[in-house]
Amino acid sequence: MELPAAFCRRMERLLGADYARFIESYESPLRRGVRVNTLKADRERFLSLFPLPLVPSPFAADGFYLDAPHKAGGDPLFHAGAYYMQEPSASAAVTVLSPQAGEKILDLCAAPGGKSTQIAAALGGTGLLWSNEYVRARAHILGQNLERCGVRNAVLSSADAETLAAVLFGFFDAVLVDAPCSGEGMFRKEPAALSEWSEENVAHCAARQRDILDAAAQTVRAGGRLVYSTCTFAPEENECTAAWFLATHPDFAPLPIAVLFGEAGFAFDRVTAFDKTVSGVRYDAAACRRILPYHGGEGHFIAAFRRTDAPPQTPAPFAYPKDKNADAAAALFADCFSEELYGVPLTVGDTVRLLPTGLPTLAGLPVLSAGVALGTVCKNRLEPCHAVFAAARAAACRRLLSLKADDARLAAFLHGEELQTDGAAGFTAVAVADIPVGFGKCAGGRLKNRYPKGLRNF
Repeated sequence: MELPAAFCRRMERLLGADYARFIESYESPLRRGVRVNTLKADRERFLSLFPLPLVPSPFAADGFYLDAPHKAGGDPLFHAGAYYMQEPSASAAVTVLSPQAGEKILDLCAAPGGKSTQIAAALGGTGLLWSNEYVRARAHILGQNLERCGVRNAVLSSADAETLAAVLFGFFDAVLVDAPCSGEGMFRKEPAALSEWSEENVAHCAARQRDILDAAAQTVRAGGRLVYSTCTFAPEENECTAAWFLATHPDFAPLPIAVLFGEAGFAFDRVTAFDKTVSGVRYDAAACRRILPYHGGEGHFIAAFRRTDAPPQTPAPFAYPKDKNADAAAALFADCFSEELYGVPLTVGDTVRLLPTGLPTLAGLPVLSAGVALGTVCKNRLEPCHAVFAAARAAACRRLLSLKADDARLAAFLHGEELQTDGAAGFTAVAVADIPVGFGKCAGGRLKNRYPKGLRNF
C-alpha cells in the first residue's frame, strides 16, 4: 500500500521512534472481526455453532478476530443476527461507553450499525437505544441491521445533531459520538479513505466534529457520560478536539478510561503542534485512548467525559395514544408467542408497531421507526411482520421449525422457497439451531415462505 507522502510526514512527526513500527504494521494483512450478538445467542452457544476458528480480541468481551475467508451473506447464522461483522477495534468505543441495563443511550452517528447493535446487546432489551444517522440512505441500512439483530427497544432517526439537541436536551444517560472523520485508520479497509485524504480534509473534519460534539453535549443528563471516537490518527481530530471540548464546556470533566487495550492518549505537548488553537487548555491524556495498527486494530481514538451539572430542562414524555388496533395486536402476538406482549401497540400507516416504553416526545423529530414492526393491517386482520420474528426468542415461539445450519431446507427458505413440514397450522418461526431467522405460515403440510424478498439469497 502506498501511503500519501504528506500523511507519512505527519505520522513520523507524531509517532517519533514508533513510526517504523507503524509503517511495518501495514505489511501485515487486514484482520477482520466478528462480534457475537448476545441478543440472539450467548457467547458459548455461538462458538459451538460458528464453523471457523476465532481468536478473542482485546477490544470487547464478545469480539473476535476472524482470520479465515468467510462470506457472511451466505451464512444462515448471519441472517439470523447471531453475529455482526465488525473491524475488531471498532468495538472499543462501546466498551468504554459501558452501557448498563435500563439506561437511555444515544448513538448519534450510528450507521451502519455495529456500535448500535453492540449497545443494544449490552442493554439486553432494557432501557432505550436511540440510533441516529444523518444520511438517509445509510439510516436505512442501519435500520436493517437493527432488525436483523433482533433489537426491540430502539428508535431510528435521520437528523443532524442540532435538530436532536433542540428536543432531547438532558435526556440520555450516555451518548456516543462516533464522528465522521478523515478515516486514516481505515486506509486498508476502505481504499476510498486513502484517495480522499488531505490535510485540508483533516481540518474540515475537525471543525465538523466540534459542531457535532457541541450539540451532543446538550443531550446528556447530569452525571451522564459522553464518549467521543474517531477512526483516524490526526491529533486535530483526536486529543486536540477533546481539549477543545473541555475548554468550551465547563460543565463536563474528563472521565478516565480504565481499559487495557491500545495506549493512553498522547501527551498534550506532543499534539498541540498540530493545532495551536488549543495550546494551554486543560487536558487529561488518561481520559483518552489510542489504538494503532500495531495494537491489533486498524486505528481508533476514544475520549470520555462526564457531565457535572444539570441541564436547564428535560423533554416531555411521549404521550402513548390508545391505538385502534391494540386488541388485534395483542391477539396476534399471543397467537405467535407465549411471552408477555412487550412494547405499546401503535399503528403507523398500515403497520402496527410495538413501541418501547420511556420514550420522550417525538414532535419535530424525523423519526423513521421505533420499536418492532408487529403486523401489517390487511383489511380486517393483521398479518405478522418479519421483524417481530427476528426479535423473537425460540423458547417463546408457539410454533417453531428449527433447522441445522447445513440443512438444505434452510438454504431453500433463505432463497424464498416453500418447505414441506408436519408442523401445526399457523404462523411458524423458522430458526437456525434455535435462533429465529424468519417465519412462514404452515397449512396442509407446507410452510409458505414469508422471508422478505430484499433479504433473500439468490
